[in-house]
Amino acid sequence: MSDAIKGNILTSSGWVKGAVGFGERITDIDGAAVDPTVNGDDYIIPGFIDLHVHGGGGKDIMEAGDAPHIIAAMHARHGTTSLLATTMTAPPHEITAALRSIGAACADRRPGAARILGVHLEGPYINSGKLGAQPNYARAATLAEVQQLGTLAPMRLITVAPEIAGHLNLVRELSNAGIRVQIGHTLGSYEDGVAALEHGAAGFTHLFNAMSPLHHREPGMVGAALAHAQYAELIPDLLHVHPGAIKVALRSIPHLYCVTDSTAATGMPDGDYKLGRHSVQKCMGGVRLPDGTLAGSTLTMDQALRNLVSLGLTLEDASHRVSTYAADYLGETERGRLAIGAFADMVVLDRDLKIKAVYIEGEKCDLTDA
Repeated sequence: MSDAIKGNILTSSGWVKGAVGFGERITDIDGAAVDPTVNGDDYIIPGFIDLHVHGGGGKDIMEAGDAPHIIAAMHARHGTTSLLATTMTAPPHEITAALRSIGAACADRRPGAARILGVHLEGPYINSGKLGAQPNYARAATLAEVQQLGTLAPMRLITVAPEIAGHLNLVRELSNAGIRVQIGHTLGSYEDGVAALEHGAAGFTHLFNAMSPLHHREPGMVGAALAHAQYAELIPDLLHVHPGAIKVALRSIPHLYCVTDSTAATGMPDGDYKLGRHSVQKCMGGVRLPDGTLAGSTLTMDQALRNLVSLGLTLEDASHRVSTYAADYLGETERGRLAIGAFADMVVLDRDLKIKAVYIEGEKCDLTDA
């Protein structure tokens, strides 16, 4: 049985006014080319893909148990149709417990929840001198340990500090094994960044944040990203990165894509929450440690889209940066685009870019509490 929705549809070849037919996957797209800025219908765009999710709805990924399901459901109500559950730096037994629960959730998407595609392991393989909001359990990586962790849940993305002894060779080994490696939480130099890219690193974790900054005589890791990266993630909550710096990155990195770096406080009232082993406070739209350090965000992907448009991006460009580019980065050719045969992961927006409907693999989600 096939359903259909009508509106201004953002296809892989541009906007059309018409209808999308679908079951679990898109079966038909029928319409004529249109300028959506002069047509008053709803927008139908690919579902959002978030590759950096620590929490939401009061739950933190490191809590294990049913936390991944609750987090995935909360983000689905804001248009995220697939995501990577993202860990914190922690003792080995806590990472193992979190990965077991993520692995179970990957195999069992619940109704109304985003598809969890796997793990973004953000730590412990980072530099203890650039923790940001990560607890201080940083250590060097070994291939054997990563392979063992990969038996617990699909390991899709790993953040590493390339300047740590042994990590450059590990970057090459992981990349050859099909795991995306990106650079983050690093004190590495521009030269370290270039070397990591040459060894197979594919991107940068929350660009500008928790990495050596750009200086005209010492370009740092930010300089390596701006000069050489094809992909990098960025948090567009307008707190983590100044709008001017976002525009610099947009001009420099062809496939810059957006993530939320969301925490348990996302979708919740102001108050105290957990981020891994840390206690954090949500206040005035941000999440911070007691010393004032930004500790993840309360951003949702629908707000990320609106923020990008407020900076002057077209809706088409903004959609690519909250969906298509992240899918391409992971090699997810059946997500992040509206095309026949792709999963029916879709978001319907009104003319103010507010969510009217979300479909995940053809299922219409309940937007209650969105």
